[in-house]
Amino acid sequence: MSQSLSGKRPWLAALLNVLAIGLGHAYLRRWWRAFGWITALFGAATLFVDPAALEAFMRGQSIDLLSVAPVLVVGALSVVDAYFVAHAQNMMARFTPNQNGELTHCPHCGKELGLDLDFCQWCSADLTHTETASPAERPDKYT
Repeated sequence: MSQSLSGKRPWLAALLNVLAIGLGHAYLRRWWRAFGWITALFGAATLFVDPAALEAFMRGQSIDLLSVAPVLVVGALSVVDAYFVAHAQNMMARFTPNQNGELTHCPHCGKELGLDLDFCQWCSADLTHTETASPAERPDKYT
């Protein structure tokens, strides 16, 4: 399986978010999204979780998981979000032309294209009539 242009691995983004909320989004260079998830985590912990239960959870003591469920839900959603953001970022990089306006991956099968070919060497799709946006017409960031 070939990596897309951005080279960001969805499983690594999710794993980093398991280790620390926002770390997977930082790996993806989605700074505001990382900050948003950290804010959501602290907000959920402050508003919905008893401080004693949170402290016991952080120490690894036996507690009722329902008492810290809001924090766990926000953490799980952050992990899932990091995975899908990385996957979407890779898909956008795959189907976005480079600075010269040339496609680097086939829009039909997604595999990397050979140089100076008017067709995909993997699926034999004709690429002569494939329209691409110029660099000025396409946005630089996808959210």
